[in-house]
Amino acid sequence: MKVIIIGATGTIGSLAVQQMLAEGHDVTAFSRNPSKLDANDPCLTLLAGDVLNQEQVDAAVAGHDAVVITLGNKSLTSPIRSKGTLSVIRAMQKAGVSRLICQSTLGARESWSNLNFFWKRIMFGGLLRVVFRDHELQEQLVEASGLNWTIVRPGAFTDGPATGAFREAFSPSLRGLKLKISRSDIANFLTRQLTDLSYTHRAVAISN
Repeated sequence: MKVIIIGATGTIGSLAVQQMLAEGHDVTAFSRNPSKLDANDPCLTLLAGDVLNQEQVDAAVAGHDAVVITLGNKSLTSPIRSKGTLSVIRAMQKAGVSRLICQSTLGARESWSNLNFFWKRIMFGGLLRVVFRDHELQEQLVEASGLNWTIVRPGAFTDGPATGAFREAFSPSLRGLKLKISRSDIANFLTRQLTDLSYTHRAVAISN
């Protein structure tokens, strides 16, 4: 499958590049500076561009079978996720590319009730308030896109190897989660969505 990863040099995107290549996919890594990736694979294409530049995104997306969005930003005030996702959606609609896999966050929309006090009040209710709202807008755009989308909502990122032992697709009523998951597990789950369509038109939570 020909897949393009938008935000490919981030902590999740870079691992997703590795995992998708390992599973035999042709991968295009799109970011401002894709040369940051320490990868040399004949099935990997590095493509520099700005996700907020519609012409660049249009050209990048065309010809692919699937798009994976792993956008992030160190800024706590940038709306890069929602604005960048809108650019990607428009490009997919123009190019006739239908499969979209978008990384969001646990706590968005109905999964808010999975969170504990710390995440509700201190993090998403305070420090990361703008980031959280950007994720929620991102999800709304994806759901309204008319594409064959899957939204992936991971808990807080941790380092370490993939374990495959995390919970997935759990109910918003579930309590007592650790609210953490390794970046490698997230990357593997994103990769799985390329060929497993079970969660099409669904937002799926994953966490320990």
